[in-house]
Amino acid sequence: MPTGRSSEHLPLTPESFGWLLRDWRRLRGVKNAALAREFKCHDSLLSRFEGAQRKPHREYVEWVDHRLDAGGALVRAFEEVDWDREAVHPDWFQRYAGLEEKADLIRGYDLKRLPGLLQTPEYARALFRFARPEATDEQLANSIAARMSRRRRFLKADGPQLVQVLDEGIIWSPVGGLTAMREQLQHVLDLGERPNIVVQVAPFSLGERGGPTSGFTLLTLPGGEQWAYSESMSKGYFANDHDTIKARSRSYDRLRAESLSASDTARLIRRAMRGLVNVPISFPSQHLTYSFQKAAWRKSTYSDGDGGQCVEVALNLAPVVPVRDSKDRHGPQLNFPSSAWASFVRGVAAGEFDAS
Repeated sequence: MPTGRSSEHLPLTPESFGWLLRDWRRLRGVKNAALAREFKCHDSLLSRFEGAQRKPHREYVEWVDHRLDAGGALVRAFEEVDWDREAVHPDWFQRYAGLEEKADLIRGYDLKRLPGLLQTPEYARALFRFARPEATDEQLANSIAARMSRRRRFLKADGPQLVQVLDEGIIWSPVGGLTAMREQLQHVLDLGERPNIVVQVAPFSLGERGGPTSGFTLLTLPGGEQWAYSESMSKGYFANDHDTIKARSRSYDRLRAESLSASDTARLIRRAMRGLVNVPISFPSQHLTYSFQKAAWRKSTYSDGDGGQCVEVALNLAPVVPVRDSKDRHGPQLNFPSSAWASFVRGVAAGEFDAS
């Protein structure tokens, strides 16, 4: 049993469960890269589990409990963790959070960063870390948990309507690194598939027809009560008088009419994601090797018969996929982790790459 921390000596927060995962792994002398190869996932995902940045699936917890011979300790701890711990918002933000919790319709416009309701934990963590460099890991985890808790009701089948217009600059501004930003943009695309969430981009080309010089949110509550909200770094501003609501609504409706449609927005986001493909890949600690003689090379059926203008891949040598030039079969080869190659193929199938 790990001696540094255990579920008996720490409150069962997501952080303590992450520590427990790490301690059991270290006790058995196993690296995340090895677990990732066996479970067929990326080792960065397992690091996020240990850092309480993402809740692990029960399937993984049961598997790793058996793999590390933890005797059910990890499964029991997982069941006792307060994954839905109470959100604690800053004092100045609590009034808005209360209105948001009641709203039937939220219409927002943002210029610099994605709004909290669209953020991933990694994106939020990068913003919090920059704004509060003195914050402890626990304080950051609490802030992230509070932000993530706000989106639960919008992810329900009968969730309230959310309409979000984003300045195009948000899409092209990486936050948290290239990998985190790509995951964030994919998350926005996934949210846009939900029937109650609409995401549109106000493109650079709007020029003077673009939106206001500062972001704002319009909330409609049950019974028709309406509020306009905007904020600075440490203060929120509220208005519900008729003239302000009318002016803001008119400005918002015009902005939406000028913005890209939801489908064109999705295409723009996929184009931005293509610039985030060449990100660092974490290879296992040992060198990837394979038997050249066992490679079953194949190429596209669209290639011409003499092997020109094509590449060949061997898909039977997991966990590596070698790639070579079909015109120079004895030349150099590029080796990719199987998981990375699978992600690339999915991207091609989804039309994320410009073939022109």
